[in-house]
Amino acid sequence: MKLLLWAATMSVLLAQTNQIHVIAFGAHPDDCDIRASGTAALFRAAGATVKFVSVTNGDAGHMEIHGAALAARRLAEAKESARRLGIEYDVLDNHDGELLPTLEVRRQIIREIRQWNSDIVLAPRPNDYHPDHRYTGVLVQDAAYMVVVPSLVPEVPALRKNPVFLYYEDSFQRPNPFRPDIVVDIDSVIDKKIDALDSHVSQFYEWLPWVDGKLADVPKGAAERKAWLKRARTRPIQPEVRESLKKWYGPTAGKAVQYYEAFEICEYGVQPDEARIRQLFPMLK
Repeated sequence: MKLLLWAATMSVLLAQTNQIHVIAFGAHPDDCDIRASGTAALFRAAGATVKFVSVTNGDAGHMEIHGAALAARRLAEAKESARRLGIEYDVLDNHDGELLPTLEVRRQIIREIRQWNSDIVLAPRPNDYHPDHRYTGVLVQDAAYMVVVPSLVPEVPALRKNPVFLYYEDSFQRPNPFRPDIVVDIDSVIDKKIDALDSHVSQFYEWLPWVDGKLADVPKGAAERKAWLKRARTRPIQPEVRESLKKWYGPTAGKAVQYYEAFEICEYGVQPDEARIRQLFPMLK
């Protein structure tokens, strides 16, 4: 009996030791969902732990609601998205539209990465139309080495290994275009991704359509809204993305993929080879 109990305990400990820890940063509550919620769902299905972090509280992103009331609403939306995805979601209390790459916010990022014992860190590239997006990318870059330096943020133990840092896909061309190093087939979880986006009612059905002058196009019914959101939030697969899909999934399966999320390996952090990428991304097959 004791032997069986010991074996069971060791099995649990081994599983915990080998568990992949993924943390994703966005500037606002919904940014991570847009870029990585399909991949997050696949990670969770594979037994990984996943956390999304919004670096601001989103208290400026609406045409009618502002300040604390909007921040509270967006926090509730983020928590609902987390519930639907089966992940954790932190929203840091920095003002929307006012983010700067300060030492204090850098310390916040370092704490988050360390506390999660992160193997993979996702973030935007630091070239984007929105200053909050840009500075989120800068902040994560600035934390990339510091997470292993014990004397910085000493209240949280430094990591003994540097994570793999990855950028989300974007369409910006200067100073250099996005490179799809890793592309994940999310066909099996596309509806789960849309379900996560659907949690952010204030953004996808109110604010963003209003900004684009398309508020009247938003359907009234719940099912119709999700179908509309799915059409609005998917993009054609470009040739370089298709080639990466074929690399990771093989020519036949890669050619058949309809929905995807793509990531670029940051020059900072660990530089993984193909074997390590397949270990970290068990959905690649």
